Amino acid sequence: MRGTLALIGTTVGGSVGWWLGQHVGIITAVVVSAVGSGVGMYYARRVADAVIP
Repeated sequence: MRGTLALIGTTVGGSVGWWLGQHVGIITAVVVSAVGSGVGMYYARRVADAVIP
């Protein structure tokens, strides 16, 4: 379950990052998407650790 939540967080974070970065350019979208994926995974894992015993 933790892995599934991490996957969802990574997907959402990457999508939001891509959406934000695409307004500047393609390279910016890739970089911001990678950062967004990492942030999404980090917070999804924290939520999973807090919710799942």
